[in-house]
Formats: sequence, C-alpha cells, structure tokens
Amino acid sequence: MVDYRGFGKSTGKRTEETIKEDLQYVYDKVKEQVPEKYIILYGRSLGSGFAAKIASNNQPRMLVLESPYYSLAKVTKRYIPFMPVSLLIKFPIRTYKWLKYVECPIKIIHGTSDKLIPFKTAVSLSKINSESTRLYPVLGAGHNNLQTFEEYHRMIEEIFNSKLPSTIDPTETSLNFKRKTKKERQNP
Repeated sequence: MVDYRGFGKSTGKRTEETIKEDLQYVYDKVKEQVPEKYIILYGRSLGSGFAAKIASNNQPRMLVLESPYYSLAKVTKRYIPFMPVSLLIKFPIRTYKWLKYVECPIKIIHGTSDKLIPFKTAVSLSKINSESTRLYPVLGAGHNNLQTFEEYHRMIEEIFNSKLPSTIDPTETSLNFKRKTKKERQNP
C-alpha cells in the first residue's frame, strides 16, 4: 500500500506522471528483494489504473483489478455530463490503454450492482487482453461492499492460489523482505 503524493504521510505535487514514477520506484525497490515471479499487483477502484500501468511496464506474476474503471474521464463524464471533463480532471488515468500491454494473467473482480463504476466497464476491460484475462462477477455487490459477499472471498482465494510456481524458494519471497531502518533510508 502506497500513499500517493499529497496523501497520508507523502508530500509533493501530485500529477499523473509523478504518481506513476513513485509507484515504479516502489515496484523497483520490492523487485530488488523479491523476484517478479512472486509479485502480484493489486489495484482497487482509483488504484486499478495505476496498477495496470505498472504491470504494463514490468513482468509481475499477476495483475488483480477490483472495481476498475475504463478511464477516469469516462467515470467523471457519467456523473457530470454537462461539464467539460478536460477542465475537471488533471489526469485521465486510462486503464484500457495500458491493459493491452500487460503480459501476465489479469484477474478482474467487479460487483454487478456497482453504481459508481458499472459492471459493463469490467466486461469491456476484460475484452482488451481477453486471452490473459478472467472476469469474476460478484452478483449483487456494489462498489464498496464486495468484501461482505462470501463469493468474493472464494474468488480471492482462487485468484491468489492459482498457478503458483511448483517450488517456492523462501529466500526469494516477501517473507525475506527487509525494510530499511529510518537511519538507512536517510543515509543511502
């Protein structure tokens, strides 16, 4: 979990480019200690576009998108159809654009009763890289209540237990991940 610039404890000016750079930096740091064959990128809602972008530039084991949007501009236009979207959105974050370059398996989880980002969005996204994508519809679920549905938990378990490498070397997994101390981070 990463705090975007300007959120949580992160500072700095937030732009689409700086967020992508920050996320790539975090991915590279994890990759220094964990082989990519063990890295799963997980993006939920707003984070789904950025997760797709990072997956398109790297070779993670899997990309999981929960309640993803096609593009942020499209979501905004749905709620404010009379305003020029270009004036409202500083960065469009086009999930659809990046999915076609993702080479790992893509899993999409979406509630069929999502009023914020309609389920048909997930269907459209699943067709972009269809040979690598599996769509998991959660019947009756909305945007913020997926975790209250039993089938959602079954889907998550299936996703994270799918196609694991036949042998796992514990020295290459996140179990061996070492976080730098504050002093080490200040004096690289």
